[in-house]
Amino acid sequence: MAGILIYSDKDKLALELITAAHQIATVLGQEIKAVAINNDAQAQVLASAGADTYIISNAEIVQADVAAVAAALQQTAEQLGIDTVLLASNRRGKELAGRLAQIMGAGCLTDIAGIKVADNKIECQRNALGGATVAIQYIAAPRKVIAIMPRAFEPAGAGTGKISHLDVAARSSGVKMLELKEKSSDSVDIEGANILVAVGEGLNSQGDLGMVETLAQKLGGVIACSKPVATDKKWLPEDRIIGLSGKKCKPELAVLLGISGQVQFTVGIRDAKTIVAVNTDENAPVNQMADYILNADLHEVVAGLNKALA
Repeated sequence: MAGILIYSDKDKLALELITAAHQIATVLGQEIKAVAINNDAQAQVLASAGADTYIISNAEIVQADVAAVAAALQQTAEQLGIDTVLLASNRRGKELAGRLAQIMGAGCLTDIAGIKVADNKIECQRNALGGATVAIQYIAAPRKVIAIMPRAFEPAGAGTGKISHLDVAARSSGVKMLELKEKSSDSVDIEGANILVAVGEGLNSQGDLGMVETLAQKLGGVIACSKPVATDKKWLPEDRIIGLSGKKCKPELAVLLGISGQVQFTVGIRDAKTIVAVNTDENAPVNQMADYILNADLHEVVAGLNKALA
């Protein structure tokens, strides 16, 4: 078997996977195929980006049943002669990667930030040791499942691909779906923001978020945070977390307020073009990655900036 299959239920992530697939296919001479499950509109998007796309129309396959989706993809891979599957390394995608690899008898790598093909091996770049270092790994098995981090690649541009229909059997995990609710979200996309104002545990109280929000608005950006601010203090939604437990962001400007800069956080922001760190601790790890450092109380700095930008 030889071929690359890409899948994500999110259009933008699927387009990024097409770009990643081209990087592999160009060297190995493989065909790229995409699949959309119960989503005709997504099939059009993927075909318009140059991927030959297969639509699976089967109401018994529910996206929330990851085992059922994995079974559908395994059958797709068998029918199309696929040996490499690229998925998005978001929460659902990582679960899907493990399940799919198991039933395909494939090797699996997740959280991939970069890909290079050398000596017919797909070398994958990923964080290791909690983000303290970067490892280059490859899958030696003939079948491969690789989950790629959001925003690791640019979305594919325009192209011409054909659309076909594919029949697969619905194989439920045995879990009966009683109700499906969308996860509550404040709809802010910190991954796509050009300017981020991120707060950490140096913020005194939830009430102080107001002045930080004002600053973010004046700069034309949005608020993000370190993990404890969302999960422990619950001052902001988990959608705003930067780092290993959250999202990887590449803004033009990142203003980091009261954040010490532990590696679990910095792996999610270190690709920002310009980083400004405001912290009372002159030895804070965040200072090692910042382009500009201000050793001062963040509350005084934010108040001063809001006044200056009025």
